[in-house]
Amino acid sequence: MTEDPFVTHRRLLFTVAYEILGSVSDAEDVVQETWLRWSDVDQDEVRDPRAYLVQVVTRQALNRLRSRARRREEYVGEWLPEPVLTSPDVAEDVVLAESVSMAMLTVLETLNPTERAVFVLREVFDVPYDEIAAAIEKSPDAVRQIAHRARRHVGARRPRIEVRHNEQRRVVERFITAAKSGDLYGLMEVLAPDVVMVTDSGGLVPAVRLPVEGAEKVATLLTRFADVPESFAVSTVWLNGAAAVRIDRDGQLDTAVSLVVADELIVSIYAVRNPQKLKGVAEEQVLTRLR
Repeated sequence: MTEDPFVTHRRLLFTVAYEILGSVSDAEDVVQETWLRWSDVDQDEVRDPRAYLVQVVTRQALNRLRSRARRREEYVGEWLPEPVLTSPDVAEDVVLAESVSMAMLTVLETLNPTERAVFVLREVFDVPYDEIAAAIEKSPDAVRQIAHRARRHVGARRPRIEVRHNEQRRVVERFITAAKSGDLYGLMEVLAPDVVMVTDSGGLVPAVRLPVEGAEKVATLLTRFADVPESFAVSTVWLNGAAAVRIDRDGQLDTAVSLVVADELIVSIYAVRNPQKLKGVAEEQVLTRLR
């Protein structure tokens, strides 16, 4: 019996939706909506199921991305993408690992919805221009122009990322050790001079609402970890294809911290504390560009 194309490509569809939306919960909803629409069509008449499903998931993701604009305007503090629990295997696909990193997803947040969808489909999944045009209901020439504009925008803001398992894990472990012991100088040694730390709490839990810049300021803030009660547990976890930090309080997930490492130094820290954005850390997701 031939497997249902939706089942075959479900992981791909989730990955596309997640990259366009930067949200695990929204991506799951979009994939569900895509399944409902797939169930309603005459599947025998669909010549290329994979292309059709990618088009549907793109349209649904775009609709959701546009509708949440007001939510963004009313959001308290900094807005970060939702982290997702992955396996280290994601890093083996360099293009995928970079595209789903918290650093890149944060850059994609600066694109408008159409630019983001076009960039993701073209640059990450290598979808032909005519298929993208069908998905967003624009001409292929218009899509090429949008892709060029988005590529230039992202290129000017592309983060410094080195996806190397051993180096990333080593730096993360040094970071955890220094933070847990309140070692100011140990933190300074692992932080880049121009490091930036951004915290997303949505106003639901205590957090620094503005970015903190500079190694000394960030290190001083992080030394507070040494004063937290024993009810806090800090461990290494793989988020968005890279080694990261998980902080639990009384056995419950409290904060997910993604680190951008370059030249064996941490250049960016993304700390997600908003409990509504931590769903994706509970269960591992398989991300793929293939199927």
